Amino acid sequence: MTDWKTDDPRRTPIWLRKDLLAQGHNDKSIKQMVATGVLCRIRYGTYVDAAAWSSCDEAGKHAILTRAVLKRARAEVVASHLSAAVEWELPFWELVLDIVHVTRLDERAGRREVGVVQHLGELPGDHVVERNGIPVTSAPRTALDCATLLDLERAMALIGDLLHRRLTTKDELCELLEFMKQWPGSLQNKLAIDLADGRCESVGEHRTLFMCWKQGLPRPTPQYKVEKNGQVVARLDFAWPDRKVWLEFDGRVKYQALLRDGENATDVVLREKEREKLIGRLTGWECIRITWADLRRPEQTAAMIREVLSRHVPAAS
Repeated sequence: MTDWKTDDPRRTPIWLRKDLLAQGHNDKSIKQMVATGVLCRIRYGTYVDAAAWSSCDEAGKHAILTRAVLKRARAEVVASHLSAAVEWELPFWELVLDIVHVTRLDERAGRREVGVVQHLGELPGDHVVERNGIPVTSAPRTALDCATLLDLERAMALIGDLLHRRLTTKDELCELLEFMKQWPGSLQNKLAIDLADGRCESVGEHRTLFMCWKQGLPRPTPQYKVEKNGQVVARLDFAWPDRKVWLEFDGRVKYQALLRDGENATDVVLREKEREKLIGRLTGWECIRITWADLRRPEQTAAMIREVLSRHVPAAS
């Protein structure tokens, strides 16, 4: 995983008031540049290029704010927790990124200010790396730090994403968890590690796997391969081979990724229907399709899946 390019708007320069004064500006000209849309004031006495700021999504703006906090920090700190997760591009959904999180390197108690939390925690040297030009906690440390702040589902998704991108392993996470075992949330962290599966390829798939566990469904096999004449012809998001049932998560990002040159969404849907027919002919299995909306009503969705699975009772051995 490479760093963001130097011209990425998330890495836009941060100017403090003193920097602008040193360049020959005064408070009146600074105010004028803000009013005319040249600069954007993102924190007290802190400014960035307005065009770069407006081009960023919520996570991108958080990354800029993180750099502003690091530049103004009076103690040596590193981006951590959710702020480090933004740098590692870990998955978020329905989560407000309104607080910048940093951890002090001097192991002294941190302080809170508007929009910033300084955490107190032991950070060995291998827990800190440079990422996108700033010091951040390592990918596995970031995941477990975030897990102490988030619910189990989000913690599992973060860990699963890191496993999928091979930025860590379960053994590495368990070793780190032993180091952090006296910290709050360690029991949930262990469960999140156990539930996570690096074979899942998207947030939707991680959340589907979590729903199956939470609702007491049999654990499906992610990325199940369908073969013909020894060749893999399809990979299924999830499958229950003993029940002859498979499940596909249909998300917007997935369909965008499947678009070919000159195609629209309808073309992708039609091609997916043909793929479903092919898999049905090869396996004789029943297909279930779910969407983001189905994940928002897990009880009803699980009941539907359970009803389908009940029609395919495994044969007695």
